[in-house]
Amino acid sequence: MMLERWLRPRPSPWFNEEPIREELFGVERLEDHARSLARAQATAPRPTRGVSLNARLADNETRLRQTFRTTIQSVKTETPITPAAEWLVDNFHLVERHLRDVRTNLPPAFYRLLPKLVAGPFVGCPRVFGVAWAYVAHTDSRFDVDVLKRFIRAYQVVQPLTIGELWAVSTTLRIVLIENLRRLAVRIEHSQSERRAADGLVDRILGTE
Repeated sequence: MMLERWLRPRPSPWFNEEPIREELFGVERLEDHARSLARAQATAPRPTRGVSLNARLADNETRLRQTFRTTIQSVKTETPITPAAEWLVDNFHLVERHLRDVRTNLPPAFYRLLPKLVAGPFVGCPRVFGVAWAYVAHTDSRFDVDVLKRFIRAYQVVQPLTIGELWAVSTTLRIVLIENLRRLAVRIEHSQSERRAADGLVDRILGTE
């Protein structure tokens, strides 16, 4: 049933702002899902340009920087921020480093050679990107190198990945995690905006009493 939902045509996940989160799988079920995914994923017979991940990555960077600047301003004015916003401020240098790594490790010529999917919600995206998305979604973004190895090995029992795809696993994982962080950043912005609106309302009420 889970795999049928994955294959059913639907809007691209790029246009969804909900966190990347599906049913949480244990290691053995994650391996089962990897094997099912390998049987279901069909790729184009020859290299294609495919969907640009860089365009969305650039948009994600812009949105994350915007949230970072807004949060810093809140800190300067001593406005309370959420734990998630505090985490973003403390770790934004790491986010910037991963953004640089993705741009360095996924040049256009290499990206073109990655096998692209011909069906499913990630049509036109690299197959390895779909693999990375499934891993993140079913682990709730918890990175464990041993679990990831088991997931990839289970996939390759059914359908071996190319050397290029194996090399791109870490990069595509970063892309998916940055995407998820962007979605959480949107929620941070909304939370801070609602808090400012609530504070303003209270100030107006107290000012008229």
